[in-house]
Amino acid sequence: MRVVVDSNACMGHGQCYAYAPRVYQPDDEGFCAVIEPDAEADLLRQAIEGAEACPEAAITVEKP
Repeated sequence: MRVVVDSNACMGHGQCYAYAPRVYQPDDEGFCAVIEPDAEADLLRQAIEGAEACPEAAITVEKP
């Protein structure tokens, strides 16, 4: 899977890393940074939950 964040849409709410801290973390300014952009399949559920929690819909999870 591949995880992509639209940095223009992210407002730094933090819901993504609250739901999936192994996939997302805040950057130095508090916006979403993907720490596992090509995450393994075991993180797929977390990545999707974090993406769905984003109020701005700034995260895309591309499944293989």
